[in-house]
Amino acid sequence: MDSIADKLETELGFSFVPGNQVIVLRNGVEIFPAMLESIRAARETIDMVTYVYWKGDIAKTFAEALAERAEAGIVVRLLLDAVGCKLIANELIELMEDAGVNVCWFRPLARWKVWKVDNRTHRKILICDRKVAFTGGVGIAREWEGDARNEDEWRDTHFQVEGPVVRYIHSGFLANWREACSDEEHVTPDYPDTSEAGGARIQVVRSASAIYWCDTAVLFRTVLEEASSSICIATAYFVPDDRLTELLCKAVKRGVDVKLLLPWRQTDQVLSQISGGDHFRRLLEVGVKLFRFKPTMLHTKIVTIDHKYAIIGSANMNQRSMAKDEELCLVVDDEHTVSALEQDYEQDLTRSERFELGSWKKRSMLRRVAELASRVLRKEL
Repeated sequence: MDSIADKLETELGFSFVPGNQVIVLRNGVEIFPAMLESIRAARETIDMVTYVYWKGDIAKTFAEALAERAEAGIVVRLLLDAVGCKLIANELIELMEDAGVNVCWFRPLARWKVWKVDNRTHRKILICDRKVAFTGGVGIAREWEGDARNEDEWRDTHFQVEGPVVRYIHSGFLANWREACSDEEHVTPDYPDTSEAGGARIQVVRSASAIYWCDTAVLFRTVLEEASSSICIATAYFVPDDRLTELLCKAVKRGVDVKLLLPWRQTDQVLSQISGGDHFRRLLEVGVKLFRFKPTMLHTKIVTIDHKYAIIGSANMNQRSMAKDEELCLVVDDEHTVSALEQDYEQDLTRSERFELGSWKKRSMLRRVAELASRVLRKEL
């Protein structure tokens, strides 16, 4: 075992699980059909947790698919974050509940539980028959439909996973479900024998919402410290702390090729973008290669390290993912998966603009003031 895998197991306390298969799904045109196919093929159970369930034709399609399976006698459990899913149409909730879907809300906004309001579940997990798992960045909403051809079709990546690691991914759903539905009888599920699913080794990193520290932060910091040749980062929201910025700079100084791909003008979180820009000078001065995706909102959450490992899942490289929200990440040790992700990354770079230090220095005075002002809110972004 090489130093990165060994260090991750030591620091995080989770072992790599062998024998898995990972399928990379690029954009809604590939992601949604694969998820819906697995839902419609389920014969025993469907478990799903998501931070985003909004509106659009795809929101209705998912609700109908889940309702149909529940009416067929399948046990269907859907957990919705009370903040992230507040835009879901009431008629979709009624459709699913009337069909027998068990819909629960994660941390409803009760006034007397104000200490829970700021800590959400940002996980996006779908498990069908305890055999096939999906996770990544995609939410259930019209924004993710299509193939990132224009500003109305977001760019994202999701993953279909099979193998023994599915039970550990499932734990991310179960932990949130048991908090939200504490009155339900809990039964230890049986998992099918999938030991020969594929050749990927996967480490599951399940971080719980905490105050300013969690395993996601340890994960990111460890790989940045240990990388020896390359780091490619694509993240929807880049709001690092000083320590993370320092680690990126140190990586470049020891000869690591560091690339950072971020959204450009198409973003749904302008304040996060402004706050992240407060770190650009330091990164650009040492030689971090910074790119901004032009066609549409970039919502991917992917890190590849040394052409060998990939970090995938729900976490962004921002303060919320590293300190506040419930996340689930997979560290994948699989040449085929990493190669596919790096090919996608290079393709995305052809649709991006390189951001140079000179351009950063020419930004407006208003932008400079906004960056300074954003510091007081950084821990919330």
